[in-house]
Formats: sequence, C-alpha cells, structure tokens
Amino acid sequence: MFGELVPRGGGDSIPLLKKSLLVGRRESCDIVLRFANVSSQHCQLTVEGGYWYVKDLASRNGIKVNDVRLLQSRLDPGDELSVAKHKYTVNYNPIELGAVGPAPQKDNAATTATASDAIFQTSLLERAGLTAKDFRDK
Repeated sequence: MFGELVPRGGGDSIPLLKKSLLVGRRESCDIVLRFANVSSQHCQLTVEGGYWYVKDLASRNGIKVNDVRLLQSRLDPGDELSVAKHKYTVNYNPIELGAVGPAPQKDNAATTATASDAIFQTSLLERAGLTAKDFRDK
C-alpha cells in the first residue's frame, strides 16, 4: 500500500494501492466515488520522487488542496484533498515511497485554476452568492 485517503467526517479509508490511480465516478476508475458531482474521470493521482501528486482531468467541479482550487499539485502528508465537495486527508510516508532529501519546492502559482476556468466550474447561484436554500425559504 502506498498510502490512503481518509474521508473527513468519517467513513472507511481508501487505500492507495498503485503508484498511478484514476479517480472518478466511472466503474473503470481505480478509485470509484459514486457521487453525482464527481466527474466520470475526475482526477489522476501519481507518485513521483516519493510524493503523491494530483492532476485535475478537466472535471466539472474541480479539485482543491487545502481549500485552494488547483489544476495540479503535490500532496504532502496531512494535506486535505477535495474531489468536487468530498474532502479527504492524504496519509502516506514519503521516505517509504522513495523520497530522498528535502521535499521539492511546491509551485502552485502556475497550476492554480485561472479566473476563466473557475467561472465555468462554479454554478450561477454560487457566483451570485446565493444557495438553493435562499429560494426554498421564500
């Protein structure tokens, strides 16, 4: 096992059994998340140099690392990965996966979702600062 994803708020942990994993709603994915807001092929998890990395696969609802929407990023032990709105704590040991020396520099500046990406990945209600509850209460 190369680590695990632990659901925030409880539930069974998801073992990371290979060094490259496809995450999505489709049954052919390595990690299947059966939620309507998860894309059929949502993101890719890979191990490089002893560290896990995540890459968004043009999903509709995106990914976040520690509450920052990104297109790709390194995942450090203890980081929070959000797939759509489903949050997981990433647990693994870089040394056991082959990391040597200090962690590489984390450069999220070039991989942060742009404003134009974000506008297409959020609902009109969310962009207007509203929720469905605002309409149910009236």
